[in-house]
Amino acid sequence: MGIILFLVDTSASMNQRTFLGTCYLDVAKGAIDTFMKYRSRDPASRGDRYMLVSFDEPPNAVKSGWKESHTTFVYELKNLQATGLSSFGRALKESFQLLNLHRLHNCIDNYGQGRNPFFLEPAVIIALTDSAKLTNEITVEDELTLPMGPVTDGSELTKEPFRWDQRLFTVLLRLPGMGGVGASSNSVEVTQSNMAEATGGKCYLATNQKTLVQAMESLCQKLHPGVVMHFQKIGGSSPSNSLAPGSKDISRSNTPIAMETDSDNQHLQRETSRDSDKVTPPPMADSDPSAWHSTKKMIFVKPSSKNNLPTGFWPIPESFWPDPSLSKLPPRDVHPVVLFNTVDTQPMLVENFPFDKYELEPSPLTQFILAKKNPHVCWQVFMEDSGKDPGIIHQFGYLKASSSPCTRHLL
Repeated sequence: MGIILFLVDTSASMNQRTFLGTCYLDVAKGAIDTFMKYRSRDPASRGDRYMLVSFDEPPNAVKSGWKESHTTFVYELKNLQATGLSSFGRALKESFQLLNLHRLHNCIDNYGQGRNPFFLEPAVIIALTDSAKLTNEITVEDELTLPMGPVTDGSELTKEPFRWDQRLFTVLLRLPGMGGVGASSNSVEVTQSNMAEATGGKCYLATNQKTLVQAMESLCQKLHPGVVMHFQKIGGSSPSNSLAPGSKDISRSNTPIAMETDSDNQHLQRETSRDSDKVTPPPMADSDPSAWHSTKKMIFVKPSSKNNLPTGFWPIPESFWPDPSLSKLPPRDVHPVVLFNTVDTQPMLVENFPFDKYELEPSPLTQFILAKKNPHVCWQVFMEDSGKDPGIIHQFGYLKASSSPCTRHLL
């Protein structure tokens, strides 16, 4: 998978006792142990790197970083103490900076030259907190904010503090206490949930030991290497409408990129059943009939069978034209906005010409495509302002259902 960073709330409120007789911090430690046991059953876990960050003041917040062994990780986890403040924003910023430490030097983000989905450093942050009021040295906060301050090299080239292959999953511990449920802030829970969804992750609410274990099991099923993209519909409301004004019909052009999703895969079926039947996340808006018009989901990047590394040929275009006269590159959105038109088009691929194909994570968009039951047509995808002339002009790929009745591709 890559990097799994555990962000553990070590504020004083984590000392409150649950009905089990253990404190919230011990519950969080047990949840991490449960996660690692489930994860060890997956052969892909052999490439995992674990990190541990607490809510302590930097630099003491990083308990186990890049160079520490698994033994050090376990030792530091065991010795965590809940004595600090509920500084979730500061700790989260510290976690993002830790993950982004070497990205610029390793040219992972490839600024100004397109985005390569196959050149990535996938990471997930699993935050465990009691969702109490956020505090710092000065005041009590009602919303989650990331503080300003020193940043890592190259951070100014992305508008957000995270990257498209990094996701945040927050587990809110709301187990009943010895004297009732501990105090929590609904506004804090909402902002924490919004932050997780902004990265392509989600927020879990654990109200007892069973739902906590199920949340850990569900998280193990989400550790697929890939990148998050924002798919947005253009043109009229009907799939048969034409392109938006100012764009060109280039359905007969050669396209080097493809995308596909496979909701029939067993791991996706297990994940869907767990999320819907067991874990209690915040309410989602997928019941909206127009939810497929704009969706932020992951494309899965599969490793090669030869060297177990992702491979590919073509980048996702930048949303600007890289003019040599620019004094500096404009900052990019962390998730590229891929525009798609719902005009049915015949895919045109040149024989023996290389192209990339990615699976799309199940979403309202993929459900709508599969409902059409027509694997022989596709939808064109665009990147706005990717050419010398501004606007939605140049197609760079297709959205297409595969010949399998339960699979969608981005080509």
